[in-house]
Formats: sequence, structure tokens, C-alpha cells
Amino acid sequence: MRFGGVQLEAQEHYQKQSYRNRCYIRTANKVDVLTVPVQKGTHHQPIRDLKLATDRSWQLHHWRSLQAAYGKAPFFEYYAPDFAPVYQKSWVFLFDLTYELLTICLKSMQVRIPINLTKWYEKTASAGLFDARSKVNPANKPETYVFHQPIVYPQNFGQDFVPNLSIIDLLFCQGPSATDVLMAGLRE
Repeated sequence: MRFGGVQLEAQEHYQKQSYRNRCYIRTANKVDVLTVPVQKGTHHQPIRDLKLATDRSWQLHHWRSLQAAYGKAPFFEYYAPDFAPVYQKSWVFLFDLTYELLTICLKSMQVRIPINLTKWYEKTASAGLFDARSKVNPANKPETYVFHQPIVYPQNFGQDFVPNLSIIDLLFCQGPSATDVLMAGLRE
């Protein structure tokens, strides 16, 4: 790994149209977006305090979509038991859900890196820190990625490679090789 640790921003304000509550998966017919609904009128709250909307059954939809998209992927049966409980738990805060998913993904990829949560928001990162907060955005095209250039790997559906999918696509399709695929695409 290039860095010795990660400062995960826990105090920024929630930003719409970002990866904070969505990911993309490849289904049989298209690329689908899985969005976790958040309560309305809360976009000026720190991300740590943002509550999930409770009026929709997003968890069942997400899990069924993952099963349909990856049920026959080579490593689905191996990793699914780690992810299934996430979709059965009653979550209150978006941050707690995403932190749990991050933890599972890092463990699955055998990446051991210290993660520290920020205690307050700083507009400008401290000296010596690489500020990646605004660098990862769904509007960015793959050729503008600053961390990673997508590496082609066999995906579950179709012949054409689709970049910028959720890390679970890589895990379910490549298994233990997922880390090698990611490392091959790191930009220096």
C-alpha cells in the first residue's frame, strides 16, 4: 500500500450525487445503481449524523439485486455470508452502514491498514496528508482517476468490461485475486 493509514472523513456535510450512499453493479441487462435512501432535508448535517430513510425496503431490494447479479459469480458463495447480515440489520445512520461495508471489503481483500475517523471537519487537509475527499466522484470519467486506472478482469455478464462498479463486483468475480487486480491499477 502507498499510505500507512487512512483518515476517514466523519464530519463533512453529506453531499448529494456522490458515492456516499450509492454503488453500481452489473446485472444481466445493464449497469444498475443501488442507492441507500437517506432522510430528506438532512444534507447540511455531518455525514456521521445522517439518518437513513425508514419508509422503503431498500435492504431487501439490494440483497436480491446482488443475488441476481452475482449468484453465479465464481466467488459469490464464498463472500456472500459476510455481506448477507448487513442487509438484515436495522441501520439508523448511513455512516455506520458504509463503515461496516468498508470493513468487510478490506477484510475480504486482506488489506490491513489503520483507519482513523476525523474528529472535526477541516476545509484544508493538514500538511503531510493527501486530501482525497473530492477526488472520488461519480461524475469523473475513468481517465481522470487519480488513484487507480481500472484493470480489465472477467465480469459476470457480457464480453465488454464495465469500469467503476462496486468493489463487490471485483470480489465476487475475482475472489482472492481482487487485491492483485486493484494493485495492478494503482497510479503512482
